[in-house]
Amino acid sequence: MSVVGKQLNPVQSSSAGAVTTSSSSAAAGSSSAGSGVEANGGSGGSSGAAAAGGGASNDAKRAAEPCSVSPDEVLHLTKITDDYLCSANANVFEIDFTRFKIRDLESGAVLFEIAKPPSEQYPDGLSVEETMLAAAEELSLEDTADPNAGRYVRYQFTPAFLNLKTVGATVEFTVGSQPVNNFRMIERHFFRDRLLKTFDFEFGYCIPYSKNTCEHIYEFPNLPPDLVAEMISSPFETRSDSFYFVENRLVMHNKADYAYDGGIIV
Repeated sequence: MSVVGKQLNPVQSSSAGAVTTSSSSAAAGSSSAGSGVEANGGSGGSSGAAAAGGGASNDAKRAAEPCSVSPDEVLHLTKITDDYLCSANANVFEIDFTRFKIRDLESGAVLFEIAKPPSEQYPDGLSVEETMLAAAEELSLEDTADPNAGRYVRYQFTPAFLNLKTVGATVEFTVGSQPVNNFRMIERHFFRDRLLKTFDFEFGYCIPYSKNTCEHIYEFPNLPPDLVAEMISSPFETRSDSFYFVENRLVMHNKADYAYDGGIIV
């Protein structure tokens, strides 16, 4: 089955500094769908979810000390976390996700694609330091008021994605002045408090000031029909935590939620 996705323009939300991204897909003769893996543009991605825990006061406390959460600890979590397990300031390697694409490996169809505008990446002719200074000057008080802005992503898709077996997720990201060793992502997907799947990917080594691209393969579990129906009828109760480690140190924690009822007319 061929599934083709279309990205709508992200809309800035007033809740938790998030942005909502919707996608509709069409399969031959019926409403059908794509769904999501977390994309994070900059420190986050697109999203418009309600705040998922993690207030500014807790974030400030964590910023004062290195994060001690280990990969083994997040692999043993039994539900979505109530809070962010590290501060936004933990990203000392300045890892910035600039492009994200999901494709169905069976049909080759692109289900979802989003990228930062080139003007938000390194402009031609400017050094990294000049670019960072220019970006800092453009920040408003509203932009900096919520330390968790951009860390939560919301996706809305039509139901056919739940029938897909294998998708490829391509990410493009830049790193700052420090080399990044043993860059690893652990992503945990839950429906309510039921674990659906854990994905554990290695990005490897990244040299300073580099732009990197890699594709990870997501093999989806076979879900029983009654669970699929419940996920479709319960938008945004399917959620994920994405934990990013460098040398087993947690440096980024992003959240996402998903709806699979796009295109359904009630």
